[in-house]
Amino acid sequence: MKKLFVMITLASLVLSSGCETFDPYTGESKTSNTAKGAGIGAGIGAVLAYVANRDESAKKRKKKMLQAAGIGAIAGGGIGYYMDTQEARLRKTLRDTGVSVERDGNNINLIMPGNITFVTNGYDLNSGFYEVLDSVVLVVQEFEKTIIVVAGHTDSTGSNAYNQQLSERRAESVARYLLSKGVIEARIESVGFGEDHPIADNSTDAGRALNRRVELSLLPITEENL
Repeated sequence: MKKLFVMITLASLVLSSGCETFDPYTGESKTSNTAKGAGIGAGIGAVLAYVANRDESAKKRKKKMLQAAGIGAIAGGGIGYYMDTQEARLRKTLRDTGVSVERDGNNINLIMPGNITFVTNGYDLNSGFYEVLDSVVLVVQEFEKTIIVVAGHTDSTGSNAYNQQLSERRAESVARYLLSKGVIEARIESVGFGEDHPIADNSTDAGRALNRRVELSLLPITEENL
């Protein structure tokens, strides 16, 4: 499986206090982008670059699959509102689960740390994480006009080849779970990026833990990419 294209606007009510902000709508305490560091956005950036560089045959195949499934584009200027509403629902649903919800333009990124998502050194899902993924499924099923790109990432420990394979298998595990819960195949793509897009310092244990992750990028379907 592979990817697609996208856009966005952000609208959240926040009260700031130093590096922390509080969203009175979702009840979520959030850390500012400055506090998180320059690594934030590396994952979604990799996904968008991958999507933009896909060959034409892959793009046409994806469009045909979506059309066959009866999924159309988000109407005109409603993209921002559509993604705002989906973001708010996800933030509320995923509060205190360990999954981070990031917004980048008209795209939403769900960052799932490897230590809570997978068995140690493997790519089988932790059974304890099923409930979290089930919550994600409920939201993405409601907002069906989005492509879900599942991207696997690793730290820099081990060989490039091993890390690439592990990232692909972890992404595929999450994608298969979404499929098993009824999300249609036309909406799901998976890719592994290995160790190429860290969001933290690989020279520390804490940094490596952050880099071992799977990200779900939710990309709105527009007339331009349908």
